[in-house]
Amino acid sequence: MATTNFTTTIVVDNSASEVFNAINNVRAWWQGEIEGETNKLNDEFIYRMEDIHYSKQQVVEFIPNEKVVWLITDSKLNPMKFKDESEWTGTKVVFEITEIDNKTQVRFTHIGLIPAFECYGDCSWAWGQLIEESLFSLITTGKGKNVFG
Repeated sequence: MATTNFTTTIVVDNSASEVFNAINNVRAWWQGEIEGETNKLNDEFIYRMEDIHYSKQQVVEFIPNEKVVWLITDSKLNPMKFKDESEWTGTKVVFEITEIDNKTQVRFTHIGLIPAFECYGDCSWAWGQLIEESLFSLITTGKGKNVFG
């Protein structure tokens, strides 16, 4: 049986540089509280969304205008909903930026977020909203979108 990581792609008219800068402006598109720095190699930051989600990320790859990778070094998902609260720990979040036909493509992949995960449905839906709506809005309008109300 193949394991399929969650992935989604957006395409914008903006430059690779604008896209790269928007991705690294995590506070502007990922709803919740963010502590720490998010915009250079080895930065570490913590994300919290009330008591629903906690994760600690380290920027482990940072290639300007091409790629950003976060390693999730710790996580705690909502214990009222998920048996394995640490499903995200050890997974990676990858943003690959490619210029195609005068447009810029962002391929987002959460490596390790697979259908066998208990949180796959909720987590993949949330990532879809964040990338396809909020990050897309930040890149194209300069303002992220509140997708979780």
